[in-house]
Amino acid sequence: MQKNRLQKLRQIIALSPEIEEIFLSPLLLDEKRMQLRVYLSNMLLAVFSETDKIPPLEWIVCRDATWVMRNILTARSEELSGFSVLKYVDALLNNSSEKQPPLTADFLAELEHLLKGIQGISNIYKEKAPAFLRHSGRKAAKMRSTDLSRMARQTQKYLNRYPTGIDDDLVRIHSNNKQRLFEYFNISELEWHDWHWHTKNIIRDAATMSELVELSDEEKRAIERARYNKIPFGITPYYLSLMSHEKGSEWDAAIRAQVIPPIDYVDQMIQHKSNSSCSMDFMIEHDTSPIDGITRRYPNIVILKPILTCPQICVYCQRNWEIEDVYSQNAALSRDKLEKALQWIEDTPEINEVLITGGDPMLLPDDRIEEILSRLAGIDHVIRIRIGTRTFVTLPQRITDSLVRTITRFHVPGRREIVMVTHFEHPTEITPDAMTAVQKFRLFGVEVLNQLVYTFYNSRKFEAAALRQKLRLIGVTPYYTFNTKGKEETDRYRVPIARLLQEQQEEARLLPGTVRTDEIVFNVPRLGKNYLRGAENRDVIAILPDGRRVYEFHPWEKKLALVDTYVYTDVSIYQYLKRLRQAGEQVKDYETIWYYY
Repeated sequence: MQKNRLQKLRQIIALSPEIEEIFLSPLLLDEKRMQLRVYLSNMLLAVFSETDKIPPLEWIVCRDATWVMRNILTARSEELSGFSVLKYVDALLNNSSEKQPPLTADFLAELEHLLKGIQGISNIYKEKAPAFLRHSGRKAAKMRSTDLSRMARQTQKYLNRYPTGIDDDLVRIHSNNKQRLFEYFNISELEWHDWHWHTKNIIRDAATMSELVELSDEEKRAIERARYNKIPFGITPYYLSLMSHEKGSEWDAAIRAQVIPPIDYVDQMIQHKSNSSCSMDFMIEHDTSPIDGITRRYPNIVILKPILTCPQICVYCQRNWEIEDVYSQNAALSRDKLEKALQWIEDTPEINEVLITGGDPMLLPDDRIEEILSRLAGIDHVIRIRIGTRTFVTLPQRITDSLVRTITRFHVPGRREIVMVTHFEHPTEITPDAMTAVQKFRLFGVEVLNQLVYTFYNSRKFEAAALRQKLRLIGVTPYYTFNTKGKEETDRYRVPIARLLQEQQEEARLLPGTVRTDEIVFNVPRLGKNYLRGAENRDVIAILPDGRRVYEFHPWEKKLALVDTYVYTDVSIYQYLKRLRQAGEQVKDYETIWYYY
């Protein structure tokens, strides 16, 4: 295997005779580094001065790939990443006696695409230039319109793959599921619409769940192991009704993945809990919390966390380290601590926006929510209050008429804005109940925004685009799309940054601007959001032997203050594509992913 891969490496390096010659020369490593950088610099100069030799878009691929390779070869990049691509490749090509990590298909794939990009032979543009470019006026317009219609039909074909919870077929399936729950719990429609009933009957163990839906052996084992080791697990009866009764259904994979932890996640969580020196605070919120209940990473906004529990736990949750259990009775911030947090906001006039989140603050009683909002509304410098809740998705029964009246009375146009922020992950979560809950706020002029976490389970071609399209139709505006947190225990959920960039350019971009309103971001620990649309906010600094890219992220305030950068190791593109193939996807639909950096 290694012999074949070494042969493959030699073939890849031979794509560029100049680079091959430098690697196989007897020069010292630093001399090779210098010669490679000179060659790549000359390549960049040639690319910029001889633009007519290759098509414009291939020119851009060549420019970007050359820039990435130059950056990878710097001593600074090697120091930051803790790995030298130059030394690794040189040692393998020249049969160094020094032991090296095994050569992987992942690494070879990255290197091959990088060198093809540098040489201007990426071959991602297989079609000829559109015919309309050779014409002008009305004839060109008609030909262009024909091309756009073809593109729109292809887009719709993908969008139609993803059913929503308001489609007739899923409405019928969900209704049958609900009837099964009625019989199991011996309840009426009246009880089903009472949110207190749902929180009292949260499904917390595999035995109960397996009586309601089929579980695979791995799902059952993971739930049992999680509960035995006191790892939070729970599902509201409502959310369970969105699952297929049969195991292994494709359409509910994203639903199950959000709440049923993989066995490797459970094992890592157990390991973290038993190791007191291991911090699970990925975002390092301890370093951005000036007082209990408050997190501050930006000049004008703070996070207020009055409660640290939810009606069910998302496996990839940023704050899984803070949550004791599902719907925990001990999770609310004490009145004393809450008052001190509110007083801190009042004493900090630079704050003009407060995000109330947790946990899920909608688990608090109506009167407690009213107290918090009333207190914040009494602070002159607070002009916007955001409320982060997933109850639209997991427990829409919580959005009662009385709760809506309680919240919306603090929405005063021209003086103070109330904004609801929620978290739909997949089109199958968009149900008539969820739509009704959203519309209750929209009728009072209160906006409902969505924060999507981009995971493996919603990353198929046009899957996130389908979600955006349907969210707009029920009154929800796409707001942020977050790259999955780079936590070890959630590796199965993570998607390469390149895929998120590809999705924005090749899928979201085909939707109208009214739909693709979300900003794609990477939440950098301690520093806050890094806007991925801006390539100037990050650099690829290494490709590890296992094919994972290493990025250096720049802080949002890089031109305002001297703040450290953040080094992040991504997941392997090769392994991601392999998983997509196993899930039935055509990998050729994603072939341009390698050229997003």
